[in-house]
Amino acid sequence: MPHQLTGAHILCRALLEEGVDLLFGYPGGAIMPFYHALPEYPGLRHVLVRHEQAAAHAADGYARASGRAGVCVATSGPGATNLVTGLATAHMDSVPLVAITGQVPRAMMGRDAFQETDIIGITQPITKHSRLVEDAGEIADAVHEAFAVAQEGRPGPVLIDVPKDVQNQQAAWTGAGARRAGTATASAGSPLTQAALLREAAAMIAAAERPLIMAGHGIVLARAYDELRALAERTGIPVVTTLLGISAFPESHPLHLGMPGMHGEVHVNRAIQQADVIIGIGLRFDDRVTGNLAGFARGAKVIHIELDPTEIGKNVPVTIALVGDAGTMLRGLLAEVRPRECESWRAEIAGQVRPRVESFRGGLTPEGILGAIDEATGGRCTVVSDVGQHQMWVAKLFPYQRPNTHITSGGLGTMGFAVPAAMGVAMARPGEPVWAISGDGGFQMNLQEIATMVQERIPVKMAIFNNGYLGMVRQWQQFFHGRRYSATPIWSPDYVRLAEAYGIAGRRVECAGDVEQAVREALGRPGPALVEFMIEQELNVFPMIPPGASLSEPIEAEPAPLVPT
Repeated sequence: MPHQLTGAHILCRALLEEGVDLLFGYPGGAIMPFYHALPEYPGLRHVLVRHEQAAAHAADGYARASGRAGVCVATSGPGATNLVTGLATAHMDSVPLVAITGQVPRAMMGRDAFQETDIIGITQPITKHSRLVEDAGEIADAVHEAFAVAQEGRPGPVLIDVPKDVQNQQAAWTGAGARRAGTATASAGSPLTQAALLREAAAMIAAAERPLIMAGHGIVLARAYDELRALAERTGIPVVTTLLGISAFPESHPLHLGMPGMHGEVHVNRAIQQADVIIGIGLRFDDRVTGNLAGFARGAKVIHIELDPTEIGKNVPVTIALVGDAGTMLRGLLAEVRPRECESWRAEIAGQVRPRVESFRGGLTPEGILGAIDEATGGRCTVVSDVGQHQMWVAKLFPYQRPNTHITSGGLGTMGFAVPAAMGVAMARPGEPVWAISGDGGFQMNLQEIATMVQERIPVKMAIFNNGYLGMVRQWQQFFHGRRYSATPIWSPDYVRLAEAYGIAGRRVECAGDVEQAVREALGRPGPALVEFMIEQELNVFPMIPPGASLSEPIEAEPAPLVPT
């Protein structure tokens, strides 16, 4: 029988009905009724972050690692606006997220009340859906709709804004019933049309002399790892994985080539440029992958498998569009393709492989650090990287063998992502080591979350690549701005003493001989631990594609010294 509950209690019950057991948030005035009700629902574990942006990133990391929607909570005004960067990060990378914000009472809305902000208006461009709940009787429906929209079709963030008086308002609670709402998944048209397109794609693959698979985040979202591997092995087609597609295909597999794009290896980008058929699966063909579009794979026909039809043809002309879930489309394609080999094409690509030319001039190297982490964990860890030079090293040098073990901010490129996102990953995968790898710039953006790790006993291992610069920006200044290092040198605190202040283990590593021991010591600690690696200041990531250039125009070595005029 229906019975009366406050909106806050309805909100808690609706979250439980959705299977939610973990929330990341920060209380405040407009969301206080929800927090007053929360202790009555022990099935909802709340993690108190130290900044609302971290709540969104932690929910994001949890979602990527678990495959379930992450949940974050904030109050009105600055609490809600602090979620914005995290919501935009999730939106760009298609991560299912539900954000719940408090709002000032309905009677005060539009009056510039204390901590009033139109968070619906602010977040509409960076969410799949946002909704202001104006009556307690709407809360349950709003929650169920939010989870459906966040997770169905192409995933993404959804925001629910609940005024304080609505949280206190009484309404009838009837349970879930048939309330669930959602959005329809885009289809590729009639089954007959789809079958014809699959046959056409299979024929194109059979006729190709230089085919290439480009796998993106859609493989991870669809958990289509087996289907991708089966297609590659049946056809002998080499596989390129985008930044967000890394770990969707084992890096030790003989068909794996590497990462494409701005910092992709030369042989990978050359393979793209020389391909006659490209099978793009679950990727957007964004500018960091394609370089100058006018010069991208000009001789290739493109088969694009993509769940979101608006992405097809948006950047790259497509010959065959297969609209749908990556797993479903790949299974359909596997039923049509015939076994073949691409031995001469693979040999041609192998002949273009070059030794790495990163400017490692002795001392600590990213390759040595990442190799030590891989060896110490037996490859059984998840790596969460921040944004910058270290992100490219982590993407290119760590030998990912297991699915979905590389997590980073791709589309938005959000510095400060790694530490809070790693908290969410660690809570989704409690039995597995999780490493948050940051530069000294990105780490300082959210280092306060060490306190959250300590209070909540979240055993994230943090690695800081400290070169005293905002490294990627400095590299661009070196190459394209005459070495004018404007606002890129960055001072850091004593991270070892900082770790001590938080009550966790901390160690500084300055020579290669100490790397292995430092990594193993951090892993041996029961809680969070921090290791600072002192990296050479002007270490660069190679190769790199200059801005405005095509994939055929890489920079592979240090720029020539400046000649005084």
